[in-house]
Amino acid sequence: MAYFYYICILILTLFRCMSKGKILFISQEISPYLPSTHASDLGRKIPQAMQEKGFEVRTFMPRYGVINERRNQLHEVIRLSGMNIVIDDNDHPLIIKVASLQPSRMQVYFIDSDDYFHRSASTSPGLETQSSPEDNDERSMFYARGVLETVKKLRWEPAVVQCSGWITALVPLYLKKLYAEDPSFRAAKVVLSLGSDTLPASFDPRFMEKLKMDGFAEEDLAPINNNPADIKALTGLALRYADAVVQSEPDVDPELIQMAKDSGKPFLPFPDNDFAVYADFYASVLG
Repeated sequence: MAYFYYICILILTLFRCMSKGKILFISQEISPYLPSTHASDLGRKIPQAMQEKGFEVRTFMPRYGVINERRNQLHEVIRLSGMNIVIDDNDHPLIIKVASLQPSRMQVYFIDSDDYFHRSASTSPGLETQSSPEDNDERSMFYARGVLETVKKLRWEPAVVQCSGWITALVPLYLKKLYAEDPSFRAAKVVLSLGSDTLPASFDPRFMEKLKMDGFAEEDLAPINNNPADIKALTGLALRYADAVVQSEPDVDPELIQMAKDSGKPFLPFPDNDFAVYADFYASVLG
């Protein structure tokens, strides 16, 4: 019996060590699927650097309409099909696609939706977030929940969840309030990336009402109460539920940086391209 007990303890310890090596990256943009910018390049380079250091990573981005599926070799993940996300009492089918970045062979998962991410190819050369900004509140809700539901279905338990871009700003809220007891996320630490992106337009005035329909109380949403959800309000909401903050770009609004520092959360100033610093920061956040 004693031998069996020690084997169980060893297996549990190894499992915990393996879980600590899992990082979930939820990004707004990743190159080369979108044009190269500081943000899209970081969306590729940081996960790749962590994978090369031995971490197990999962990376997500929206499947914007401008992304060419054939050229980028996107494939639907059939085993993850059949999920729906309810927003404002409407069902929205969730489609998951995946591609592999070469030469690193890093997999990138795409959150797809005919309702939110298939418009820009025919209506505008830009992304849906610019061509139909009136849906950005629901688009951000769908993306956040789509990623988290997919990770649950994958039965994957990240130790760190890093969120980059305004479209991911709701992820910390969902993780800490609605998914707090879920086995896939209850031990995860949320790292918020502060960038220089701005909202294409204010969110729908019913944004708060839609979030409450998801199960949030007014107190949960305090940073955006009576606010049209501009980038500072959204950042305040994300900061409230994040465990740590990284300044991912050099030209971040100083007010946002001060908000992050005032939050008292662990803060990593802009590390440029020193990706080893990210690994050290994740380790310090995990403790």
